[in-house]
Order: sequence, then structure tokens, then C-alpha cells
Amino acid sequence: MFLTRVLFLVVMATARIGATRDFDAMERRRKRAAELFRQGKTQADVVRELDVSRQSVSRWHADWKAGGATALRGAGRAGRLPLLDAADLKRVARQLEKGPLANGYATDMWTLSRVGEVIEAETGVAYHQSHVWRILRQMGWSRQRPARRAVERDDQAIARWVKEDWPRVKKTPAAEGPGSAFRTRAGSASSPR
Repeated sequence: MFLTRVLFLVVMATARIGATRDFDAMERRRKRAAELFRQGKTQADVVRELDVSRQSVSRWHADWKAGGATALRGAGRAGRLPLLDAADLKRVARQLEKGPLANGYATDMWTLSRVGEVIEAETGVAYHQSHVWRILRQMGWSRQRPARRAVERDDQAIARWVKEDWPRVKKTPAAEGPGSAFRTRAGSASSPR
């Protein structure tokens, strides 16, 4: 019994991983339902023959009555339709390729909020920053890190500071004298004595 249950769970988990919907098979099933409705079969007959839920058959029957078999055609995809089409994405890409300075930003670095503003200005569609990142990946853009070295960096001034000022401001254990981390010890700087 235990082995059978484990095997069942493994098979179910395997079936769910990477499972895709077979849209053609679903449309064939709906077309078969339309044929059965045309033959005068009841919704209960269609449920039994196609082994689907009553709710689905009820919805199919209402659609079939309103628009015939063509009303049961599939959308061909799952999920919400995208708000931006290929032409919109090309317009956004052209703006992004011009660079942030050409788009009116003070620095030459793209951020997700800036890209989102460009998308909204070009298309009128506002997105959350996490979705802006998905759109950028869809367009083939990747994350680029800016150079860590500042443009204003002065290597000679840094070397001079390390040589002259650092030894003066650097704390050393000998400069503080004897001490202890415990308040009860006489040598401790925080001791009340």
C-alpha cells in the first residue's frame, strides 16, 4: 500500500513538471461536444461521453447556442493577452538604444524605474518594475553592472592620503594604554574608579 501511494505521488509529480496544455486536444473535445449538441444529446450525455465537468459542458452549451460550433474554438493560448505587441516593443527598444541621457535622464545608466517610464511614455502602458524586468529579458536585454571606479577618482590624491593622513588618524592599541572590556576591572576606561 505504501509503495503504491509513493509510486502514485511520483507519477503525479512527474506529470506536473513541465506539463503543457494540449490546446488542439481541448479544441477537438469542444468540437465533439458541439457535434453531440447538434445531434440532440443532453448536457449529461456529453459529460459522460467526454468525461468532463458539468460546469464546462454547461458553459460550452451556452456558447454553442449563442454562436454555434465556431463559438467553441480555442483562443490558441493560455493566460492574459500581452498589452504590448511587437511594434510597441520595437519602439521601446529604439528609445532605450538612444541611452538614458538622450531620454532626459541626468546619468548614463538605465534603471528599471527609468525603463518603465520610457515604456509608459512610448506606449501609454504602465508596468511594475518586476514586470519591466520581464519585458527587458523578453527583448533580449540583460543586466549590466556599471564600472565600480568613479569617473572623478584621483589616484594620486588617494595615494597621498594613505601615506600622510591615514597613519595620523589610524587608531592603534598602544595609543590607548591599558584597558579592559569589563567594567569591574580597574584598568577599564568605563570603570567608575
